[in-house]
Amino acid sequence: MVDFDKLAGQAKEIASKVDGDELKEAASEIKQIVTGDGSVADKAKEAVEVVKGALDGPEDSAGSAK
Repeated sequence: MVDFDKLAGQAKEIASKVDGDELKEAASEIKQIVTGDGSVADKAKEAVEVVKGALDGPEDSAGSAK
């Protein structure tokens, strides 16, 4: 069973670490993934990559080296 209160708390914590514009862009990408074709597992994997990219910031998600 999923603890949605805990999940919401974790989401808020992550959101506080991300720039507002990046967060909106990530949310838009995730919405496209969720409403698109593919299995739930594939969608989850794609969504995780989007979130990781948002947490890394625009310079890392664009593929440039640190």
